Amino acid sequence: MILKAASLDDPGIAHGFFGRRGGVSDGIYASLNCGPGSNDARERVIENRARAVGALSNSAKLVTLYQIHSAEAVTVKAPWEIPDNPKADAMATDRANIALGILTADCAPILLADADARVIGAAHAGWNGALSGVAQSVVAAMVKLGAKPNRIRAAIGPCISQPAYEVGPEFEQRFRAADAAYARFFASNQNGRFQFDLPAFVAHRLSEAGIGAVEIIPACTYARENDFFSYRRTTHRKEPDYGREISVILLKD
Repeated sequence: MILKAASLDDPGIAHGFFGRRGGVSDGIYASLNCGPGSNDARERVIENRARAVGALSNSAKLVTLYQIHSAEAVTVKAPWEIPDNPKADAMATDRANIALGILTADCAPILLADADARVIGAAHAGWNGALSGVAQSVVAAMVKLGAKPNRIRAAIGPCISQPAYEVGPEFEQRFRAADAAYARFFASNQNGRFQFDLPAFVAHRLSEAGIGAVEIIPACTYARENDFFSYRRTTHRKEPDYGREISVILLKD
């Protein structure tokens, strides 16, 4: 399963938000687990990653990050291999045939492009990264390569939705302390807790960064068990591990 964003539709760009179907892994990792940080068999993860990139390009080299829930961004000038992937949560490139991949299992994957400048970006936005500025960091990295914020189009891929994302009052207070206006991304529930709207918050942060257009793919990773991996669902079930879906963007030759 590959989801596409209309905002990223351009003849010079290939992209896709991949779900959990179409791979070779089994059990709790079934089947397109692309996360080398999982305890899945390494050869299966490698094959799954190759299948994902191969669905978009016959020649592109995939790069992913050692994601740390930060606002760190890097510029990609040449492909790297695991375990040489840098510790960061965003990247940008102006090089063709380098596929930027973001791994998620409830956090929000962001794919971005300035088609005119031929600059692309990708980011991993959990609540901490979104709050600390990963959207601003990836836009800044793209601008250094010649992109203009008002020309950048961004798409937020499948992630946990507000109905599935219950958080405590201390979580909500952290956001209000950063900006009182962020309270609008929380809804009170009957348990005296809150439901956090991660995709809407990430979209807001992208807008704050000056992005020209932001699209949200309406797919909840927690609710759609057959389609996506979910860290929170795994935690609730006390399962030993979980797979990761991948979102990919690349510049064509």
